[in-house]
Amino acid sequence: MTLAEAGVEANALAESGHERELAQLRAAWADDLEAAARSSDYRERAAAYRAVGQFRFRQKEELLRRGLEDESPACRGSALLSLELLSRDHPRVVNSVRPLLHSIANADDNPAVRRLAILGLRNGSAQRDTIVLLQGIAEEEGLDRGVKETASKVAAGLEKRANTR
Repeated sequence: MTLAEAGVEANALAESGHERELAQLRAAWADDLEAAARSSDYRERAAAYRAVGQFRFRQKEELLRRGLEDESPACRGSALLSLELLSRDHPRVVNSVRPLLHSIANADDNPAVRRLAILGLRNGSAQRDTIVLLQGIAEEEGLDRGVKETASKVAAGLEKRANTR
């Protein structure tokens, strides 16, 4: 079984609530995941960063931070997917890397990576600086339409959440 296949299995276990089996799978793959994240092959690193979320590996948040700073858009995207997955129930995950997400959402060269960063911000706290940044991205001329639309939707959702507190 590959790390990617183990990640799919781990995600299925997590979604079905089989915590004991998931913990066993985490223990079995923890070292391989770490090794893959250090690989010189971006495909192996991307699989490792994606697996962090699939395994619900909260202990590997620092590894995700490295993934967000990776030179490869595939690796950054995989780390962002994991971050979004881990942050669905725990906004602390997003809040801990908020400045980095702001930077990626605002300036990454890859529009898909920018959209993923914006989607990740959706699960964090509704902070004013994030809302203003996203509104600015939504209004920026010459920007990818998908990025602008995503930023507008996420900003509106965060603003609504902020106003209901």
